[in-house]
Amino acid sequence: MNLMGLQGGQYCPLSPEQIKIVHEASLKILERTGIIYEQGLEDTVQMLEDNGAAIDRDRKNITFPRDMIIEQVAKAPEKVVLCGQDSKNDLHLTRNRVHLGTGGAAIKILDPETGDSRSTTLKDLYEVSRLVDKLDNIHFLVRPCIATDIDEADYDINMFYACLAASSKHVMAGVNDEKGLHNVVEMASMIAGGLDKLIKRPFISVITSFAISPLKLCTQSTHIMQEANRCRIPVALSSAPMAGSTSPLTMAGTLAQLHAEQLAGITICQLTQAGAPVLYGGIPGMANLKTMGYSGGAVECGMMNAAIHQLSNHIKVPNYNSSGLSDSKVPDAQSGYEKAFTALLASMGGSNYIHHSAGMLESMLTIAYEQYVIDDEIIGNCCKVLKGIDCDAEHLALEVIDSVGPGGNFMTAPHTMAHMRTEYYNGNGVTDRKSREKWEQEGSRDIRQRALDIAKKLLAGPKTLYIPEEIDRVIREKFNILLEIQ
Repeated sequence: MNLMGLQGGQYCPLSPEQIKIVHEASLKILERTGIIYEQGLEDTVQMLEDNGAAIDRDRKNITFPRDMIIEQVAKAPEKVVLCGQDSKNDLHLTRNRVHLGTGGAAIKILDPETGDSRSTTLKDLYEVSRLVDKLDNIHFLVRPCIATDIDEADYDINMFYACLAASSKHVMAGVNDEKGLHNVVEMASMIAGGLDKLIKRPFISVITSFAISPLKLCTQSTHIMQEANRCRIPVALSSAPMAGSTSPLTMAGTLAQLHAEQLAGITICQLTQAGAPVLYGGIPGMANLKTMGYSGGAVECGMMNAAIHQLSNHIKVPNYNSSGLSDSKVPDAQSGYEKAFTALLASMGGSNYIHHSAGMLESMLTIAYEQYVIDDEIIGNCCKVLKGIDCDAEHLALEVIDSVGPGGNFMTAPHTMAHMRTEYYNGNGVTDRKSREKWEQEGSRDIRQRALDIAKKLLAGPKTLYIPEEIDRVIREKFNILLEIQ
């Protein structure tokens, strides 16, 4: 059952009139309040001034005429295709087509042998990426964790290498600087057979946290964003305000501020390289006002992320946002309901590229092998909802009803046999629907234990080498690749 790229849009937290109200509020924010910038962005600021923005260099403040925003945003592509190394994993991001995958930059993992939390390593990144490659309902691979056991100088190239070696799905991650970006693009070009082929079929993309909420441009990330534009590498414009902390407490206020940040970012990208492939990257969240930490599993996060797609759809730019986060520390009932709520809301909202949807715990600090298996099941259920109910003659089954007749039984009907594996979502095996007696005979294992067993079984299989040996050898001669694949 193909559950990738289905149509969302069934859930609309904003009415058409409210979308216009928020959009107009964002344009007013950019016209009146503007955004500020850090030192080092003088060339970017000059580019904006040359194209109509008003600059107050004493206050380091930029204000944008609405006509400038509207003109530049219109240049962004309405459709962005993020490819896999295998074309079956290509993602067509446009309108209400929905894809869900991994995300985050976790620094801890629940050890699959001990269950204890420990720091993540480069090997963890590789093994988790291998697991994701084998889970059909996880559509793409955003680098899920940080390799805390390698030097920062080796970070960018090794992060992307580990993911590309382990999976044929689309790979997205951040980079530390422009040099790291160029190294990653060069490596990916080697795998693709040249830069022109990589641009034609981009199986990598870059996240840039260009905006420091509220309304501030980050120098390093803005430079990376613009350089990705020049290289024609797709870029997700990540900004993640927390309601009550780095944006207004109210959902509408957070959406208006975030939309303003996105409009400014898209404008910079299109002035840098007209037609540059970008993803509107709004990730609204909430502050826990008791601890001032991030509260990722709240149902309002699902509501706001669905609204973000409506705002991106309004300006006809594909979007990247978030679901599937949990404040729980382990895979438990809390993580299950928090993930299911936010994933279903973002999916039914129609979001195009929903990251964080698999594997994350403890508000993005922690990942777990078993959580990826459980989340693959949750995502599959979300996508089944999007698939809807077929009502053609075959599925209405009037002839079958007539042939079985009143008081009959459909259990052995050929029609039942024909549809038993496709009409209902069968899952990956982690959900238990056995009798209590059978469940007890098999060890009374809970979902976490069953998921970990599935993960271990999948990883015990042979390693697929997605980077050909001769290309891998050239890459290792050029770069300091630290991962040893046995």
